[in-house]
Amino acid sequence: MATFLYRIGRWAFRRRRLVGGLWLGALVLAVAAAAMAPAAEEEDLSMPGTESQKAFDLLDERFPESNSQGAEARLVFQAPDGQRVTAGEHKAAVKDTLGSLDGGKQVGSTTDPYETGAVSKDGTIAYSTITYTEAAVDLTESAKSALEDAADQARDAGLTVEIGGSALETEEEPGGTTEMIGVAVAALVLILALGSLVAAGLSLLTAIVGVVISFGLITALAVPLGLTSTVGILALMLGLAVGIDYALFITSRFRDELAQGSEPEEAAGRAVGTAGSAVVFAGATVFIALVGLGVVGIPELTRIGMGGAGAVALAVLVALTLVPALFGSFGSRRILSRKVRKATRPGSEHPHAVPSAAGRPGLGTRWARFVLRRPVPVLMIAGLGLGAVAVPALSLELGLPGDESKSTETTERRAYDLLSEGFGPGFNGPLTVVVDTPESEDTRATTDQVVKTVRGLDGVASVGDPVLSQSKDTAVLTAVPETAPTSGETKELVNEIRGAVSGVEADTGAAVLVTGSTAMNIDISEAMSDALIPYLSVVIGLAVLLLMVVFRSVLVPIKAALGFLLSVGAAFGVLVAVFQWGWAADLVGIETTGPVMSLMPILIIGIVFGLAMDYEVFLLSRMREAYVHGASPGEAVVTGFRHSGRVVAAAAIIMISVFAGFIGIHMPTIQTMGVGLAAAVAFDAFVVRMAIVPAVLALLGHRAWSLPRILNRVLPNVDIEGEALSRHAPAVPAPPAAPDAAPLRLPADRY
Repeated sequence: MATFLYRIGRWAFRRRRLVGGLWLGALVLAVAAAAMAPAAEEEDLSMPGTESQKAFDLLDERFPESNSQGAEARLVFQAPDGQRVTAGEHKAAVKDTLGSLDGGKQVGSTTDPYETGAVSKDGTIAYSTITYTEAAVDLTESAKSALEDAADQARDAGLTVEIGGSALETEEEPGGTTEMIGVAVAALVLILALGSLVAAGLSLLTAIVGVVISFGLITALAVPLGLTSTVGILALMLGLAVGIDYALFITSRFRDELAQGSEPEEAAGRAVGTAGSAVVFAGATVFIALVGLGVVGIPELTRIGMGGAGAVALAVLVALTLVPALFGSFGSRRILSRKVRKATRPGSEHPHAVPSAAGRPGLGTRWARFVLRRPVPVLMIAGLGLGAVAVPALSLELGLPGDESKSTETTERRAYDLLSEGFGPGFNGPLTVVVDTPESEDTRATTDQVVKTVRGLDGVASVGDPVLSQSKDTAVLTAVPETAPTSGETKELVNEIRGAVSGVEADTGAAVLVTGSTAMNIDISEAMSDALIPYLSVVIGLAVLLLMVVFRSVLVPIKAALGFLLSVGAAFGVLVAVFQWGWAADLVGIETTGPVMSLMPILIIGIVFGLAMDYEVFLLSRMREAYVHGASPGEAVVTGFRHSGRVVAAAAIIMISVFAGFIGIHMPTIQTMGVGLAAAVAFDAFVVRMAIVPAVLALLGHRAWSLPRILNRVLPNVDIEGEALSRHAPAVPAPPAAPDAAPLRLPADRY
């Protein structure tokens, strides 16, 4: 691996114009393809195989005229204080408003609240349901404008009018202020870490190239592959974060090679052969974790994983080829920090060599030595601290957000609140009960039995009159719970209904299915819980095997996996504290607390596991390299922190900044992901990898790097340390040892 990547690095450095031209061509083609691609549809979340999804499919088959995928709007009317919507002038205003929509383009039907009984008991609130013949994304601007104009017409008559439903739903696009702040922070960290505007700009430029190409491809393929805006935003988030980090690690190693006297082309080859090997395996773990999301069985989650995995793969390719090409284009000396350029001695035997810095050891070295001297206290404090932060995760509740999670500044949220006020909290989450009676002689009698059974259950506020299909073999009825859609009581009610109607199914041979958005959310949450263990087994198993190949060790991969579980548990604790309990919710912009999104646990686990292994590979590859070249276990740990500690810390801050920048996008999926990923990376990089990992290595000593003989024979040797590179170039005399390189003195019996 190291030899192959070494050749790629040297080739890219020599053929920099060709490499740059190829990537520029790919960038132009991706942007052009995205510009010409049609707009993609925002598909509803589905879960094949669940009862709620089977019911939706049955409704599409038996009630084709209803178009269950069509958009729907609810016009909610509220009379002024002290008045009723049933008053003559208000009633006339409502009818005129609905009349302006009747027969409009793409309008399927409108309901009269006075005929359907859609008026609150106190007479102050009423609503009308407007159905459309097209999905929300296919509604024309004229159809949306007609709906808004109708609402304005009623407002002019003195009524308060809000619009709920899916007709006006819009997805916020990336590119806002907070994302720009995150990128600005990343740029500042790069400048401080590298000490060079050119080196920092190189890392940002290459990351942006990869992100633009991946985002363009996702946009171009959105329609044929059914990719939603969430897929694109996640690819943007991950591609930017890992792209900057991967370029940073290769650039840092390139500078180290120059400092040791290597010629620029040789330094580029060695940087890609060593740090590039770490990038490949780090990217592979992220790729495996994201592709593994497909085992859950949710199409949207599979597409999210594939989109993110593609962005990561592109980031790896860019880092391995475009980064070394730009080393030659920008000039090797300009990539060095200003301090190092001034210290360079022109006319020496190695004009690129840099004298070693004098003075006290760096922070990374001092920290590593501190941990190695006190491994047990550090391990206990770090482990117990993460455990304490993870405690709120025991109260984790899952659900899918609806209008209740939106800002009170939106008309959808205000419509939700008005309906809850007028008709009860459960009105916004009605349950749809589908009675399929192809083998029954009396559909009406079977349906009446189902209605009677459902009405007799505690927690049911009302049950509507059933509607029969044209073939008279299927009936649909609506049951309104007494509790809110995301409450635990509603989940229990759904399970009670399904249990109660099983007797009707046994007596009549009919199939009774409970569906609706609330039931679908419950089914998806349960599916997430059921899939969690299989997913963890597949992803962690493959990643542990991969790390075993990389580090030629059994204990190091196991330690990496256990450390990941600590960091992700703490991240879940943060999600519960912020999104369920409301801690610091104002800082994040969360107005309403509620369950954590059902997709988040498994999605964050997949992404964070890959990113956690990034830092594991980057930090421990330098330790492994030192150990292979003869350093003791303790000295290897110090060497790893001396060379990679600062870079890993900078990479983690960059990634945290990028993820936190997406919190400003007011989409529940993206906000939750931004908070969860930023917290998880902070815990994993600064607590697990910087404290727990060196403490465990100190306790394990030589055992950390041992591999049973049978595994040593079976597992391939990928040479991530670059030992084989010594055959491709003459050794370069190293500069005098710095104080940081002083041997670490620890008890001999341990090391």
